[in-house]
Amino acid sequence: MIVSVNNKIKVITLHIFLWISIWFFFIYFFNYNSENINYPVWFASLLLPLTMSTTYFVVYFLIPRYLLTKKYVQFALYSFYTLIASAYLIVMIIYGCLIFLLSLDVAIMPPMSKNFIFILMMVYMVVGLVSFISILNQNFKTISRNKELQNKILETQLQLKEQELHYLKRQIHPHFLFNTLNTIYGFALKQSRQTPDIILKLSNLLDYILYQINKPQVSLKEEVLHIKEYIGLERIRFQDTLKVVFNADDINGDIKVAPMLLIPFIENAFKHGNIIDGFLSIEISIKISNNTLDFNIRNTCNQENHNKKPGIGLENIQKRLDLNYGDNYQLSYNNRNNWYSVKLLISNLNVTKND
Repeated sequence: MIVSVNNKIKVITLHIFLWISIWFFFIYFFNYNSENINYPVWFASLLLPLTMSTTYFVVYFLIPRYLLTKKYVQFALYSFYTLIASAYLIVMIIYGCLIFLLSLDVAIMPPMSKNFIFILMMVYMVVGLVSFISILNQNFKTISRNKELQNKILETQLQLKEQELHYLKRQIHPHFLFNTLNTIYGFALKQSRQTPDIILKLSNLLDYILYQINKPQVSLKEEVLHIKEYIGLERIRFQDTLKVVFNADDINGDIKVAPMLLIPFIENAFKHGNIIDGFLSIEISIKISNNTLDFNIRNTCNQENHNKKPGIGLENIQKRLDLNYGDNYQLSYNNRNNWYSVKLLISNLNVTKND
């Protein structure tokens, strides 16, 4: 509120200064080759209100209502009417001053105040200059508002993407926990001695989820370690019916990925894979080359499962890939000869869409 009042005071002060300056200019101009200072002062004082009213009418009515709204015909028409009206009033001021100040003595009338064309040009020189400044100011304000609006739109879009990403991350938790708790429940019913080991491994994974999931990126090396923890849990569940081949390059600890990026693929392989010839076979490969992640996973799968819709884990991970990596990733699926395969390539690995 205080800032608004201060701005208004500044604008009013600027306008007062402008019109006082123009008044002095009029006096100086009409006093040229004249010995009578009294007449130019009165003439300038009468001409100034006409100049002010014409200027404000053009700046605050004609320009915003017709020129800026691209109603050019109406603007030209009303501008012409304004010119005629102001010209008539200028003639009235000239003759009024001549009658009441000089008693119709044209001989002593200052030369500059006799020329109607010059007076009209002076008035409209002021009107034109102020109008030009006003239009520039309007354009500047419009550009500023557009930039501000664009920034707000971008900020809103970013917030929506962050909220969506946060929601997708949170959706992983119940899905992952549901599968693992089912495993613990089954072993608890059997009173298996492996139950504490399963709970410990789950505890490690939960620690990773709770403390790392909210980070924008985590170390790929750490992600691989927790994949191994997860596979360890599944080895306990499947016992001798599981064959897992896991190959991973020696990964640099500086390489970052979105948290829980690869685990849903592993989880999906265990959830939707099938035991064929006595084994659920899963093959996993993680390679890093030229700042590109090459991730491959495949699992044995019955023919009738080939056309099944991917689970919630894969649906979520595709949305997360879109939000985090934009056009920097390629994700493909393949079903062939009782093997379901997933291939993920992420280029510019440490550059995300939000950077």
